[in-house]
Amino acid sequence: MDPTAPEDGSPLVWREDGLPQSSLYGDVYFSSVDGLAETRAVFLAGCGLPERFAEQRDFTVGELGFGSGLNIAALLELWRREKPKNGQQAGKLHIFSIEAHPLARDEAARILAHWPELGDAAQILLDHWPGRARGFHRIDLPGFDAVLDLAIMDVVEALEAWDGAADAWFLDGFSPALNPAMWRDEVLAAVAARSAPGARAATFTVAGAVRRGLQAAGFEIAKRPGFGRKRERLEAWLPGERAVTPRPKSLAIVGGGIAGASLARAARAEGLDVTVIDDPDGVAASGNPAALVTPALDAGGGPRAGLYAQALVRAVALYEAEPGAVIARGVLQLATTERDAVRFAKVAGQDLFEPGAMAALPPDQTAGRIDAEIPALAMTSSLVVAPPVVTAAWSGEVVRRRVAKLEREEDGWRLLDEAGALIVRADHVALASGAATAALLPGVALRPVRGQASWAEGVSTPPVAFGGYAIPTSSGLLFGATHDRDETAVDVRPADHARNLDTLAKGLPALAEQLAGKTFEGRAAIRATTPDRAPLAGIRDDGVLVLTGLGSRGFCLAPLLAEHLVARMLGLPSPRHLSHPLDPRRFDSPGASIGV
Repeated sequence: MDPTAPEDGSPLVWREDGLPQSSLYGDVYFSSVDGLAETRAVFLAGCGLPERFAEQRDFTVGELGFGSGLNIAALLELWRREKPKNGQQAGKLHIFSIEAHPLARDEAARILAHWPELGDAAQILLDHWPGRARGFHRIDLPGFDAVLDLAIMDVVEALEAWDGAADAWFLDGFSPALNPAMWRDEVLAAVAARSAPGARAATFTVAGAVRRGLQAAGFEIAKRPGFGRKRERLEAWLPGERAVTPRPKSLAIVGGGIAGASLARAARAEGLDVTVIDDPDGVAASGNPAALVTPALDAGGGPRAGLYAQALVRAVALYEAEPGAVIARGVLQLATTERDAVRFAKVAGQDLFEPGAMAALPPDQTAGRIDAEIPALAMTSSLVVAPPVVTAAWSGEVVRRRVAKLEREEDGWRLLDEAGALIVRADHVALASGAATAALLPGVALRPVRGQASWAEGVSTPPVAFGGYAIPTSSGLLFGATHDRDETAVDVRPADHARNLDTLAKGLPALAEQLAGKTFEGRAAIRATTPDRAPLAGIRDDGVLVLTGLGSRGFCLAPLLAEHLVARMLGLPSPRHLSHPLDPRRFDSPGASIGV
């Protein structure tokens, strides 16, 4: 074994001949002859690439076994060089890959260095190398018109969670004799179920069990000449052809807060023309000078915890890419009950977060950060962002009109104001106006919650949450906020400033003393909540997109959920299958409909 082998726990070891070998399955990661040439022969050519890129605007490739990223780097290089160039807007390559035992970036870099000809394609993967947290990782690959959704989890769980339809599959698990679980009939049936008509699959193995499993799943198969020392390889294909449907060109979004802005960003990223319309008197919480980007903490580690963990990572990546958006990094969540210390320890131990992203701190370790000794959870990857910077950058120019009615046309929607005048016409419409969404969605189970935040200039604090919160702005401190259900008035009240200061004194008494006697600025806004506290994020039967009910977690949830909705609208793979628990129809009253 190479003396520079990674530390214990790595899924690979380095053999004396310089090849990486799985420490779990005893198989090599690529051919000893030439791994890149093998990838091009077995997977790219085996799936009919690049010729099949021209079949539709967007092309989707699935992969079992991400490994070092070699197959994907080769695919990216081929896509950038050979994707259709017909004068129209370039399509996008959507990649879905699964890896139960992820490599560290340095390990992948050492492997990919064998093929300097991959150049930018290998480097873009290394520059955006995913972490090891269990769940889905959405990775933008700028310069390649490509996006990668990598599932770090068991193969069956990942296939069940993904809602795409692949045009090609790279079946690149370790040898069926050494890793039979990757090649079970259950897995191959799930691959077929998540394939488009006419999809092709390719693999290096011609093992009888694999051939039979693919045939039982509906694939036709053929043996082809193998690569290197392998005499044969396998190609498989499903009958039929993917239907090419007209692609919508425009989206009208009602709501100028973080939900609407996130939808606008996601839609423009897919090439749509976007119009954002916001009520001139809109009162979204997104108008505050600072906002927390933190997950809801769930010690159980179930689907809800997974959603927030994935949403946090995606939101942080997008905010950090926006100049001027990030005010501060790292948020300290203080214990407010005796049980919180145990709960924090459970959260910190979850594999849903990257190592070190959540750290439970005993009381003596918080004293140097704040003015009290209290058990806490250090959320090192959480952020404080400037909402006006984010919404302005993502929404673009906003039409300041009140949408009073939606009218369905044969090929789209008309949005009308209170006088019946046309505001805009679009192929699709999205409702993302918080509690005000109920005016256009009769029967929807949304409850308004008034919240007033307070802020002062010239006072500083690290970001802290404690039932209330105290966070830095670009020039001072914001704290609050009140929480008054079913109130919709947005006047700023001195009594609520006093309530916010009282809440602050309970969590951070020394900071509250600094603010005593100061004059505060403030803003009241209306949040929207649902009976089960889960967002409304889905597409109704009439085709209307709905993104609301985000409560106090909008800046964490909205970017990921918006990408999910836009993907569903366009028939593209979503970052994750989120439909059922967030379906906006789950609270509809019988006969409820959109519009007046």
